[in-house]
Amino acid sequence: MKFKTIAWEKDEIVLIDQTKLPARVEYVHCTTVKQLWQAIHDLKVRGAPAIGAAAALGMVLGVNKKKEKNFLELKKNINRLFKYIASSRPTAVNLVWALGRMRNVAIINSGKPVVTIKKLMLKEAKDIIGEDKASCCQMADNAQVLIKKNDCIMTYCNAGMLATVGCGTALGVIYRANELGKNVKVYSCETRPLLQGARLTCWELTEKRVDVTLICDNMAGYLMQQKSIDKIFVGADRIAANGDAANKIGSYSLAVLARFHKIPFYVVAPYSTFDLKMRSGDEIPIEERSAREVRDSWYKCSMVDKRVKIYNPAFDVIPSSLISAIVTDACLIKPPYIKNIKK
Repeated sequence: MKFKTIAWEKDEIVLIDQTKLPARVEYVHCTTVKQLWQAIHDLKVRGAPAIGAAAALGMVLGVNKKKEKNFLELKKNINRLFKYIASSRPTAVNLVWALGRMRNVAIINSGKPVVTIKKLMLKEAKDIIGEDKASCCQMADNAQVLIKKNDCIMTYCNAGMLATVGCGTALGVIYRANELGKNVKVYSCETRPLLQGARLTCWELTEKRVDVTLICDNMAGYLMQQKSIDKIFVGADRIAANGDAANKIGSYSLAVLARFHKIPFYVVAPYSTFDLKMRSGDEIPIEERSAREVRDSWYKCSMVDKRVKIYNPAFDVIPSSLISAIVTDACLIKPPYIKNIKK
């Protein structure tokens, strides 16, 4: 399977349009920061690490559109871009993490010519992309102690190549397991309301020739009850200092079911997804998205009366007490999380 989740080509940002998958493989060419903001907001690019890379390149795109005379003008533009791009999606911490790195590069090199600072910012964005690729590989390796031959693994949403610049977080673990001959089988939950598990994860796994079975979200408990699932791997969009992890809405329900059925529940995420300023998951901002995603997506006509109120939070928080281990690019973190995350 050959595709690029995100790339910098000919001074523009090129993204695979994830809203068109699996029917068509199309790319979005962002020549303005407004186009990038819309691509992030509309989930044309999604997944915490991929959003971070997109944000970094968005900062480059934005400063390249202006001809600042000095650093003060450049700094003003960078601060404006930071605030604007960060507003595209509030939950994934990689977004502001990457923007912060880009701003810091400019501040550290404030005494240099503006044109030089812009070149250094492009280098930093490319470094973020390169680091993500290496990070995915390291997480995949670190998780192998958790996987046995012929394991049946459940996953949720999409935490693969489409969500990162590399091989993925949770799915990267599965890809590496099969490269090692472990012959794992995957159950992918569809992930309502936008069906990232059905449209994206199943597409990725099929293209990579991984044995995958799609299930509706409300079938997960039954499979656990039937002892069909050995373990669960998911990604994360933000992890607090105590190990609470925000992930796609429905992840909390899976974690509760897993605990009841004594099934290990693992979160896979790079160090950039940790937000140690957040003491617990209670402080993580939860994005609420348009009612249209629930009411109208995937239907020829609206599935409910327009007078019906709809609540559509995009994420929920998995309490650390339900997480068996957190797989990072640095190491495998196990409870007690407050102590071991600090290490």
